Amino acid sequence: MTQLIKVWDIPGGVHPPENKAQSLTEPLTPLAIAPQLILPLNQHIGAPAKVLVEVGQKVLGGQLLAEADGVFSAHVHAPTSGTVAAIVEHVVPHPSGMTDTCVILDTDGDDHWLALDEAPEYQSLDKTALLARVRAAGIAGLGGAGFPTAVKLNPRANQVIDTLIINGTECEPYITADDILMQNRADEVIAGTQILSKLLGEPGRVVIGIEDNKPEAISTLREAAKGTTIEVVSFPTKYPSGGEKQLIQILTGREVPAGQIPASIGIVCQNVGTTAAVYRAVRFGEPLVKRITTVVGEALNTQRNVEVLLGTPIRFVLEQHGFNEKKASRLVMGGPMMGFSLPDTSVPLVKTTNCILAPTRKELPAPSPAQACIRCGMCAEACPADLLPQQLFWYAQSEDLEKLEAHNLFDCIECGACSYVCPSHIPLVQYYRAAKGEIRQHRIDKEKSDRSRRRFEFRKERIEKEEAEKEAKRLARKKAAEAAKKKLAEQKAATPTAGDSATPAAQPSAVDNDKQRAKLERLVAAAEDSLKQAQKPQDDATDEQLEKQQARIKQAEVKLAGARDKLAALGAAPSKPAAATEPASTPKPATDDPVSAAIERAKAKATMSPEEKLRSSLESLYKRLAKAEDKAREAREQESDKAEALEQGVAKLKEKIASSQKELDELTPTSVAEPTPRDPSTSDTTADAASSAIEKAKARAAAMSTMSVADKLRNQVDSLEARLEKSRARLAKAEADNDDNIDAFKSGVEKLEIKLAATREQLSEHNEQA
Repeated sequence: MTQLIKVWDIPGGVHPPENKAQSLTEPLTPLAIAPQLILPLNQHIGAPAKVLVEVGQKVLGGQLLAEADGVFSAHVHAPTSGTVAAIVEHVVPHPSGMTDTCVILDTDGDDHWLALDEAPEYQSLDKTALLARVRAAGIAGLGGAGFPTAVKLNPRANQVIDTLIINGTECEPYITADDILMQNRADEVIAGTQILSKLLGEPGRVVIGIEDNKPEAISTLREAAKGTTIEVVSFPTKYPSGGEKQLIQILTGREVPAGQIPASIGIVCQNVGTTAAVYRAVRFGEPLVKRITTVVGEALNTQRNVEVLLGTPIRFVLEQHGFNEKKASRLVMGGPMMGFSLPDTSVPLVKTTNCILAPTRKELPAPSPAQACIRCGMCAEACPADLLPQQLFWYAQSEDLEKLEAHNLFDCIECGACSYVCPSHIPLVQYYRAAKGEIRQHRIDKEKSDRSRRRFEFRKERIEKEEAEKEAKRLARKKAAEAAKKKLAEQKAATPTAGDSATPAAQPSAVDNDKQRAKLERLVAAAEDSLKQAQKPQDDATDEQLEKQQARIKQAEVKLAGARDKLAALGAAPSKPAAATEPASTPKPATDDPVSAAIERAKAKATMSPEEKLRSSLESLYKRLAKAEDKAREAREQESDKAEALEQGVAKLKEKIASSQKELDELTPTSVAEPTPRDPSTSDTTADAASSAIEKAKARAAAMSTMSVADKLRNQVDSLEARLEKSRARLAKAEADNDDNIDAFKSGVEKLEIKLAATREQLSEHNEQA
């Protein structure tokens, strides 16, 4: 039946000595627990795991030490019980001998474990639950690459998998770890294959590929696969048949396109060791903490396959096999074709360690010195990827990265077949690895450069856009100013000259005065707001900043004073007749002088009877009440914060009106219209008060007439300071009593402060001019 299954050949390939019999003479054996385990956080392709434990913490076997950090990452578990001794940088398995973060675990020898989450009925689990158990076990590819298995078993939605291939080829010389696994645990391999098939949606074809140099493994697997749809296919031995793309070509005849993965053509390939680990993770909840490794080489007394805990130092493994350091030419992790020399025996065994090779100098002599390329073309004949190794070598030497990429350098699987057949002993693979590293670094640098360039271009574009917007606004303002000037010129041309002032059209209308007054009021409000903004305190301000703030305050005060002066000048000449706004009982002053006007009002008041005074007071109070009620109503409609204060003012005016009305009623008990003789004592007292007021006004007027401008300004400053002190005292009392009118008190204090600052500025300017 199996002879009818077609297989294909691959180009190139070599037939090095297999040297597999040495490690198969003894049965599979578990290795003892080392006193100390070294567990790197990155034993896979992708991001390193994130540490969860602390130094000094006791852990049990199977406990999570570091969790996967992202999708392309894998968990790291404790292989046995012990204490976390350190979390430090330690040398790890790598051709460069680099170091990486590792968790150092001192084992206690008791091998106590956490209770595992077994699943006897795992066949009934859905795909999500199966994938979660695989990911929780921290499984990565055990064939050498170390790709996180959970990612590989979760292809994209547009990648329909029609073929699942289980790789049991193990074509590298010396290595027999997969061979002995298939011989001893064929049932686990078949059960794991069925789990993988379910996770991938039951592909139409499931095949296990094995080279024909492993007859016992082939026989055992075929026996275990009876009753299933799994095919066990053997094919001729040739290195490197075990490469993923090469095995796919052998079993399906299809080729994976350059730069793509097998899933893009509907195929997933897994190693037999990975497949068995998947079964144990799903069935028993067992994390990946150990693996089968081939320990071989003539520098060892014992050559065999062992099941060893991850993190075990290579030194400990060699000691258990009688390592003779004097006989060894080197230590190699992996096989002689694709492995690399170990710089230190303290390097730990990790998830991808399938072989430890300790050859003698006779068994694996040192490489001969490289000679010049003779252009024989044997490397091209041996290449399984159909590349031109000779061309790649020349471009790598000349660091021509563009030509290397053009000749598909990244399709090289670094199998070493070209180096093996090279008669000049040129280490071609080392050149390719170095060139790949340079190209990757070049790509990273180019990406950084492109990001920087894009940021620069975006910044430049943003600055240009802002400058264009500023220029557009400037032009718009200029255009608006020119239009305003033109309109003003037209208005002036249409307005009669001063010589025609006798005509009614020359007199400014009340509407124009109202517009001008509204404009000036807006200017005053804007100046007050600017002054408030300038007076805001600055925390942690420097002396220079404080000086600038003072300059801004001074400038704002000057603008505010100028605006107020203009508003006052406009208000000094009201558009309405004065007689229309004054009480009928109050005679019109004969002069515009405020002192003379006060004297005239005091004289008129002195000649009035008490009843007339009350009537005049009531008339004034009623007018004030009407205005106060209008303001209170507007405040309520606008939901202003001052509504309550205005209503209180209305109530006080009503109380005052009631009191004055009561006094008037007492003076005229019979009839309001009847004149009542004045009380001589009251009349004398009122006359004395009026005379006193007149005398004080005259004295103040006389004093003001003899005072200099500076003295007048000083008097104003003293008066304003006294008023400001009283206002601050009232504000403090209101804040202490939590008065509802705190905002009104604050506004009064701010106005007095502004007025005082403006007066002081005027006094200072006068002193400077003097």
